Amino acid sequence: MSNKKIITLLTDFGLKDVYVGVMKGVIAQINSNLKVIDLTHEIPPQNLFAARFCLQNAYPFFPRETVHVAVVDPGVGSTRRAIAIQLSTGFLVGPDNGIFSGVLEGLEMENIEVVSLTNSEYWRTKTPSTTFHGRDIFAPVAAHIGSGVKLENLGEKINPESLVKLSLNNITFTDSGIRGCVQHIDHFGNIITNISSSYVFGKNWSVVVNNNVDFSAGKTISSGNTYADCKPGDLITIIGSHGFVEIAANGGSAEEQLNLKYGDKVEICFTD
Repeated sequence: MSNKKIITLLTDFGLKDVYVGVMKGVIAQINSNLKVIDLTHEIPPQNLFAARFCLQNAYPFFPRETVHVAVVDPGVGSTRRAIAIQLSTGFLVGPDNGIFSGVLEGLEMENIEVVSLTNSEYWRTKTPSTTFHGRDIFAPVAAHIGSGVKLENLGEKINPESLVKLSLNNITFTDSGIRGCVQHIDHFGNIITNISSSYVFGKNWSVVVNNNVDFSAGKTISSGNTYADCKPGDLITIIGSHGFVEIAANGGSAEEQLNLKYGDKVEICFTD
């Protein structure tokens, strides 16, 4: 069995330009034996919530010591920190802008090591571009980690509690159910909430949505087990493979029908 180390890449760069290929080239220059896997490069531009969700859901499916590089970086070239994080199960490399919040959620911070990437010996160049840290800092640092360089060699140790947190609207409980929000909208237009399946398991429930957050006048969507549990084009709410309550349209786009956006509120209603 091969023990080849893995690096994953998640960006909002798209595939029209050469940015992703250049990052892979930088990694290969340092260690061509590393295996590079693309998570996605179709994160909506500068959408940190989408990046947070996608990385959180991909992370558990990779071997220990995988190095995950995430570059959705509206603050590139500014004073925001470039960081590397070591967990018991792997590494995270990217900007300190909350992109890693989903992976870190619920973990004990005292078991996490974090450094600010201040040691330019492990950058591609000591004078990095102010617009492409993915190429000049994050890709080479990931390649060095994958090649065995210790975290403490990469820069100054920082307190994990100081990391930027990207917070969603909190789950709140009502007399009739639970209120949460939209945390992601996928390629199919499925609307994924931040309400875990654990809140609805074994219960009869539906979802109420209203762009004006007046739930008493909102649209009620019945729950089911599969996308096909309603007529083509109709809306349904189910538990997605990610473990969250999801609103979908059978053969269509729930996003187009409901015009919901990231952060918009939704409500679960329980029935007897």
